[in-house]
Amino acid sequence: MTATGVRSAFRDGIRRVNGAPIVLFGMFVVTLLVAVPLTIALRSMLEAHLGQSLEAEAAAVGTNYGWWREFSAQASGLGTTFLPSVVGFGAVLDNLNAFLDGERLPPTLAGVLAGWMVIWSFLVGGVLDRYARGRPTRAHGFFAACGTHFWRFLRLGIAAAAVYAVLFQWVRPWLFDDGYERLIRNMTVERSAFTLRLVLYAVFGTLLMLVNVVIDYARIRIVVEDRRSALGALIAGARFVAREKGSVLLYLLNALAFLVLVLVYALAAPGAPRAGFSMWVVFAVGELYLLGRHYLKLLFYASETAFFQGALAHASYTAAPPVVWPDSPAAEAVVNADSAEGSSAALGTGR
Repeated sequence: MTATGVRSAFRDGIRRVNGAPIVLFGMFVVTLLVAVPLTIALRSMLEAHLGQSLEAEAAAVGTNYGWWREFSAQASGLGTTFLPSVVGFGAVLDNLNAFLDGERLPPTLAGVLAGWMVIWSFLVGGVLDRYARGRPTRAHGFFAACGTHFWRFLRLGIAAAAVYAVLFQWVRPWLFDDGYERLIRNMTVERSAFTLRLVLYAVFGTLLMLVNVVIDYARIRIVVEDRRSALGALIAGARFVAREKGSVLLYLLNALAFLVLVLVYALAAPGAPRAGFSMWVVFAVGELYLLGRHYLKLLFYASETAFFQGALAHASYTAAPPVVWPDSPAAEAVVNADSAEGSSAALGTGR
């Protein structure tokens, strides 16, 4: 598919996401609900550490960096994630750095993330079905699609986890530990070593992108083509990406939209707040950023679904819903027949 087709799929994806605001709102609410237990647990840790001290009074007025460093030094488990970098744009950079460097998550956070992945495996079937049909499916249709595809997506998730494990456990160390150390052994210019590391990040990021694209289209093929085999869908997704180079271009276009969002957030995100109105401003800006991330995540799926349907002529999947009583042709025929009989009777009486 040409670049025009890629742009058309991107615009169609925007239309489909905008046409289903309840899906965006639902994803946002589910994410907040998943985060609530972590928030409560962290709040208990902070209360226990602050107590009735003077640091507690200072923290109530504004950011107390002295206490924050003290808390971080003695924290364990979930508390180790409560760092100054969680405020504003620093959280984005911190998450990106942890992802690329393959840092291990605290067990509690890893468990919540695994739970979220299971929840998403359930919901994504309904999301893709809604975007593929291009029309409201109502709650019963949405959750019916979720249940139908859940076990298929769960099996696909296990296969995807194995692929990611290979990338992070073997490929990444080979690139950044063994390969990088060998290549910079005789380098004397720090800038050259930094440039080389950026190149290796680009190589690793490209591999991750290709895997993500294949998995996305495997999900789409499971829903649109009603595939039951997760492994078969994964192979079919790889074949589609290899054949349709526009699938990678569309992914890059979506990634560019995400980069724009991140840059806007970097410019708009305030620093550590004080108590009162400024605290609520920081909270509102952060929530708007999260809402934007959810929108773009759904846009990935919607535009890729539109691209796939256009490339393989699966547009019939988005046909209007089957007509039912009293709007079906059969019902209309009965009504017409009754009208015809009534007219005949009236004419007979008139004679």
